[in-house]
Amino acid sequence: MKLPESFYLNSNVVEVAKSLLGKYLFTCIDGLLTGGYIVETEAYNGGIDKASHAYGNRLTSRTQTLFQHGGVAYVYLCYGIHEMLNVVTSVEGQPHAVLIRAINPTVGLDVMQHRRNMAVVKPTITSGPGSVGKALGISRKLNGISFQSDQLWIEDQGLTYAEENMVAAPRIGVAYAAEDALLPYRFYVKGNIYVSKPNR
Repeated sequence: MKLPESFYLNSNVVEVAKSLLGKYLFTCIDGLLTGGYIVETEAYNGGIDKASHAYGNRLTSRTQTLFQHGGVAYVYLCYGIHEMLNVVTSVEGQPHAVLIRAINPTVGLDVMQHRRNMAVVKPTITSGPGSVGKALGISRKLNGISFQSDQLWIEDQGLTYAEENMVAAPRIGVAYAAEDALLPYRFYVKGNIYVSKPNR
């Protein structure tokens, strides 16, 4: 039921970001299974996108994972605190990626609560990319890992959203990207309580 590698090789990163809505993201870390379906994503259009770490085809020790073939994870540290999961897409050498911003949790909620130090489940448990990473036990140790692995994978369980149930909006926290900050590259499921607060 894992998405085939061919899914990730699509060179249209916006299309991939939209099609990931409703797909189920799972981790199995230290034998603990956690996951849920994706309700918010952001597309990063490689070398021509001023919001991308690989803008200008910048190849560094940090960004080299982005230049791999689609279907691997790019995990980076944000603000020295949050570990953020991105799905690398397209072919080798074209650094496209989709940031997973929110999931609707369905499996391993007790484990997520423990990781997030939450007494009760609240929407913030997996709302925002830092929360997704922490709840699912994702760390930079998974940087470069294949989504065909048994530690991190995405499944299609038949949940799809029509265009009218999706919203396209500007990305969050990329004001430095000048005019590219205004691109409608954030996609989310309309009305879902786990979606980030801006423009919910």
